[in-house]
Amino acid sequence: MLEWSAVFVAIAFIILVIYLVLTLRKLMATLAETKETLSSVRTSVNGITDEAEELIHQANEISVDVKGKMEAVDPLIESAHDVGDMIHDVTSSIKRTALQKNNKKTIHTQESKPVQIKLK
Repeated sequence: MLEWSAVFVAIAFIILVIYLVLTLRKLMATLAETKETLSSVRTSVNGITDEAEELIHQANEISVDVKGKMEAVDPLIESAHDVGDMIHDVTSSIKRTALQKNNKKTIHTQESKPVQIKLK
């Protein structure tokens, strides 16, 4: 009986070792696949990083270009604003002059009721 117990223990140990070897092989395959995936991710990230740096440099160049163009157009906008102010002042002066020179004339009718007419 002791011999049969030793045989069963030996068979169980062999089955356990075979199961562990199969599990370790699957684990090694998974680790190898993970290593390949990480390697391809590193390559992709490096490519994306290079593209992102290039994009940032281009954005900085565009920003500098736009800032220069805005500085060049700024005096033109200020001049247009000044012209608008001058036109407003001239229009206001003309209106005031027209209102001041607008004399009321009295016309007498046959009934001798005065009628006032504004001349423009």
